[in-house]
Amino acid sequence: MSTQKGLLKQRSIGDRAFDIFNILFMITVGIVTLYPFLNVLAISFNDSVDTVRGGITIIPREFTWENYKTIFAYDTLLTGLRNTVLRTVLGTAIGVMTASMLAYTLSRVDFQARKWMSPLFAMTMYFSGGMIPIYMLMRQLSLIGTFEVYILPALLSVWNVFIVRSYIDGLPYALQESAKLDGANDWVIFWRVILPLCTPVLATIALFVAVGHWNAWFDTYLYNNQKPEFTTLQYELMKVLQSTSTGTNYRDPNAQQAIASVSPESIRMAITIVVTVPILFIYPFLQKYFVKGMTLGAVKS
Repeated sequence: MSTQKGLLKQRSIGDRAFDIFNILFMITVGIVTLYPFLNVLAISFNDSVDTVRGGITIIPREFTWENYKTIFAYDTLLTGLRNTVLRTVLGTAIGVMTASMLAYTLSRVDFQARKWMSPLFAMTMYFSGGMIPIYMLMRQLSLIGTFEVYILPALLSVWNVFIVRSYIDGLPYALQESAKLDGANDWVIFWRVILPLCTPVLATIALFVAVGHWNAWFDTYLYNNQKPEFTTLQYELMKVLQSTSTGTNYRDPNAQQAIASVSPESIRMAITIVVTVPILFIYPFLQKYFVKGMTLGAVKS
């Protein structure tokens, strides 16, 4: 009896030690994960002259709004923000819809062309014509200098199609057969049966597509660098960073004094916060779907 009590006591002490170790380990991981972001946030709010001294951790030594005022002093920044939000919303909605529709078609067992269409789509993931042929194609399609150049080339992602198709393949096909017996056509089955069940995976690819559109700037440089009305936020912020690094203003002479009062390090950190915060606000609403979309279907019964 005493031996059993001793074993229970030892086991409880071991369990407590294991719990303490887990708590300390998770706290350490949390600090290591959050510290870089908090450090960037602190530098973005710190006085630029003081930033040059270094040694800033997670609290600004000399708090200031000048770094953000310098960024938003550019006249085209609001235009870029509007275009970026518009392309992100439209591009994400259209991209998710086209990927889900094509994935549903390729998942149909009665679609006879699925055996050769899937490898054909997969080839596009490994082979590309390159930047120059793509630019020539955009010019022939009269997309250069237009807002549509942000949407149409990114209309379909084969990778997202395969992700959604794999998810649909994991759904019971009896659901589609039952809907057919009730008189539903393919369009009704897609909208009322498949799409509601695919919410987790659609939220997952929606996050991927949205982040891609939000962070894109090189297409603006290639196709719309001469069209200020179609500029994007990332492209404008890139030019702000370049002008602060060189000490010159690329467009607004009135902001020259503001540029001279900040350091590239401060501007870089402020730009990082500006482009990161919107995604941080969106991600919590998609997080539960994102986790389900990445794990559901990984193990099939």
